[in-house]
Amino acid sequence: MMLNTLYKKLAAVLFIVICITGFLLLILVRYTSDMYQQEVGQKLNATLAQHIVTHNEILYKKERINHDALKDIFHMLMVINPNIEVYLLDVQGKILAYSAPEGKVKRKFIDINPITSFINKSATMPVFGDDPRNPDRQKIFSAAQIPPEGTAEGFLYVILASEAYDSVTEMIEGSYILRVTMMGLAASLLIALIAGLLMFALLTGRLRILSSTMQNYLRADGDNTIEARYPVKRQSIDEVESLGESFNLMADRIDAQVAELKNNDAKRRELIANVSHDLRTPLTSLHGYLETLLLKEHELNEEERKEYIQIATNHSKRLGQLIAELFELAKLDSVETLLNVEPFSLGELVQDVVYKFKLAAEEKGISLKANFGFDIPFAYGDIGLMQRVLDNLVDNALRYTPKGGEIAVTLTPGHGNIVVRIADTGCGIPNEELNHIFDRFYRLQKSRQEGEINSGLGLAIAKRIVNLHGGQISAESKLDKGTIFTFIMPAVQTA
Repeated sequence: MMLNTLYKKLAAVLFIVICITGFLLLILVRYTSDMYQQEVGQKLNATLAQHIVTHNEILYKKERINHDALKDIFHMLMVINPNIEVYLLDVQGKILAYSAPEGKVKRKFIDINPITSFINKSATMPVFGDDPRNPDRQKIFSAAQIPPEGTAEGFLYVILASEAYDSVTEMIEGSYILRVTMMGLAASLLIALIAGLLMFALLTGRLRILSSTMQNYLRADGDNTIEARYPVKRQSIDEVESLGESFNLMADRIDAQVAELKNNDAKRRELIANVSHDLRTPLTSLHGYLETLLLKEHELNEEERKEYIQIATNHSKRLGQLIAELFELAKLDSVETLLNVEPFSLGELVQDVVYKFKLAAEEKGISLKANFGFDIPFAYGDIGLMQRVLDNLVDNALRYTPKGGEIAVTLTPGHGNIVVRIADTGCGIPNEELNHIFDRFYRLQKSRQEGEINSGLGLAIAKRIVNLHGGQISAESKLDKGTIFTFIMPAVQTA
């Protein structure tokens, strides 16, 4: 795989572009230099034919061309400058006489249009005319009318680059100057190639770093992935930096999701263990007492039999409550939005809950009351689920508040919401355990009582219901002074 990296591909493309550019540049330089040379040569010799005609009046005498004199002039010009060729043409462009060797001239007629354009100076130099020696070639020339004044009887047509000049050009192409020029051009292209490769290396360097970072992240396989990050430079935010920053954000999100999955898996294992423990305990007790009743049916008196049946019933209730709350929590976890949402009076709901637990509070010698005014707006939510929250919080407060204590449910109107507080004067919660009270199956070990019907899911259910209403529930507590649970309910907006 020779071109297996972006840098190699860019280098190959640059090399091809440099070669094509060098070839085209060579052709352009060759063409422009040739055209420039011919333009200069034609401009320098533009009046050559005119001078020959003007200073050799014997070319035309009594309005007729003097062919003998013309041959002497041809011979003299060839001696002075063997690189030019002189032709005498009639007005139709027919070649009447020439200075070239016999047998070299291949044309009989020359196109008159370039000649007239040259004489009238209506064309931009270089102007090319037909080459009498080669029917497929044109060359620069100098031309003049014969006679200079009056009606034209013919033209003097001077080719400025003969075959001898062509051979000299070929010799120049192999000269030292041309070789130096070609070497300079090749060196310039080589320098351009090296500079381009260095710039490509600089530009693709960050891409290589990003690619290496991604490979390291892939190979990390969840271990030390935090180190596999692209070093973003804030002072130069371009496409590469933006891509690197996007990768970092993606990697952070993946790491967070992986950590959350691991945490959820740990919680799932803990949940299974807790469920197994909490199910096994009442089942074992229930099984033991029922088995005792069967084995000692004739040995137990009526009072002992009733006691065993009552204990078995309590364990059965505890088991039923645990299963019911597990199903309830699973149902709440499976939904993202509430369905039975409607306006309702939160004050009336609080009163109903207080009356519901009033008898249980009086039996334990606890004062249970509701505090709110007449300015409480209607709440907006699921009334059945909110009653479940209040039931769980009040029941939890009754469980941990001693005799002679107080429990107060307070409602306070806020900005578009209602603040609900359930405060008790119970034993309180240690700070190290305060962050775990909403976890599933969590119970305060120091306050557990033997045989109490408590699954440890009540606060977890309350938190999930409050979250479904778009709120948050929190708790603050002081040991031996009490605990306050606070959550916010959305209120109905009035016009």
